[in-house]
Amino acid sequence: MVGVLAAAPCAAETTAPGPGQLPPGYGQDIAASRCLGCHDAARLVSPGYDRAGWQDVIGQMGKLGVVLTPGERRVLLDYLARSFPPQPQAAAPLVAGSAQVSFREWAVAPARAFPHDPLATADGAIWYTGQRASVLGRIDPRSGAIREFPTGIPDSGPHGLTADAAGRIWFTANYAGYIGRLDPQTGEIAVYRMPDAHARDPHTPVFDQSGVLWFTVQAANMIGRLDPRDGAVRLSAVPTPHALPYGIAVSSKGVPFFAEFGGNRIGAIDPNSLAIREYPLPAADARPRRLAIDGADIIWYTDYARGFLGRLDPASGAVREWPSPAGPHAEPYGITVLNDIVWYSESGATPNTLVRFDPQREAFQTWRIPGGGGVVRNMMATPDHKGLVLAESGAGKVALVEVH
Repeated sequence: MVGVLAAAPCAAETTAPGPGQLPPGYGQDIAASRCLGCHDAARLVSPGYDRAGWQDVIGQMGKLGVVLTPGERRVLLDYLARSFPPQPQAAAPLVAGSAQVSFREWAVAPARAFPHDPLATADGAIWYTGQRASVLGRIDPRSGAIREFPTGIPDSGPHGLTADAAGRIWFTANYAGYIGRLDPQTGEIAVYRMPDAHARDPHTPVFDQSGVLWFTVQAANMIGRLDPRDGAVRLSAVPTPHALPYGIAVSSKGVPFFAEFGGNRIGAIDPNSLAIREYPLPAADARPRRLAIDGADIIWYTDYARGFLGRLDPASGAVREWPSPAGPHAEPYGITVLNDIVWYSESGATPNTLVRFDPQREAFQTWRIPGGGGVVRNMMATPDHKGLVLAESGAGKVALVEVH
C-alpha cells in the first residue's frame, strides 16, 4: 500500500521537510514528525481518505513501526481526515489502437487480504501476496481454485514476491523485517532476518541471472542482497538521504536498477562491490515509483507524482518522457515490459487503466480494468510472453490479461 506514516525511526533520515508543507491545524505537528520523515506532503492529498480509511492507514503503518500514543493517534486521525478527504478521480479517456486484450479476474479470500504484488510462474499458476491477511495465495487459472499459505509469523505483511529456479516462492515481509522462502510442496517457510535492525521494511525482490536475490528496503533507504547458497544478507545504503528505494529490476548484464521514489533519481548497484550509482532525472519534482527493463537494457519508469512515462538510457544518461494519457493526475504505478512493449497502470483513474506504449511508434493505447483495479501496485509479464498478471489491491482481485 501507499505508506503515509514513517516507520520510527526512519533509517537514513536527515532533516525532514518542515510542517509548512502541511495545512495548519491541530495535529499538524504530529503529522510533520511522523509522516514527513519518509513521505512528502503531496502524497497525502491523493487519493485522500474518509475517517475510516485514515484509521485503516494509520493501523497499517503501525505495523511498520510507527509509534503513537493513544492521544496522538486520535489527534492525528482527526487532522488527516479533516485535512485530506477523498479526492474525486475522473475516468481516464480511452485511447484506441490495434492491440487486443482480454481480462480474467479472480476475487481473493479473505476479502480484505489486499493483494499487493502478483507473480506468474512457469507452471501456469498465478501467485499474490495477501499483505493484510499475511498470506501468500496461489491461483490455478484453469480451475479457478485458490490456495492460501499463511506466513507463519503473524502480521508479516508480505509485499513483493518472486520465484527461484526450483519453483520456491520468495517474499518480502514488509511489516516484520525478513525475507521468506515458501516451499509450495510442503508449505514450509524459511526465514532470513535482516542483519541491521533499521532494515525493518524489505519491499520488492528480484533474482539476478546467478540466482542471487536483490531487494529494496524503502524507509531504511537501503538495497539488500541475499545469497540463497549460504543465506548471507548484505545491505548497502543509498547515497541520497530520503531516497525511498522502491521498484527494482535486473538488466541483462546482471545489474540491479531501482527507482528512488523519494526524489528524482534512478539508482544502480554494482553486484560485486554493492557501490551505488545514481542517475538524476531532469525534472526536480519527478518521483519514479516502479521500473522495468527492455531487451536493449533501457530503463522504463512510472513517474507517479507528475503523471509521466519515462525512459532512461543508462549508457548515455539520456532521459525522455511522455505524458500519460490520463494526464498529470494519472499516478502511473505498476509497470512491466512484454516483448519490448511497455505496459503500465494508471492508478489515479477510476477505474484504473491498463496502458500499452509502443516505443517504436511512440503510441499509446488504453483499456479500463473491468474490476476497477483499486490501485494496481504491480504487474508482471507471464513466462510464456503472452500476457500480464495484475494485483488489484483495493478491489481484492488478481487479473490475468491475455494479449492477442
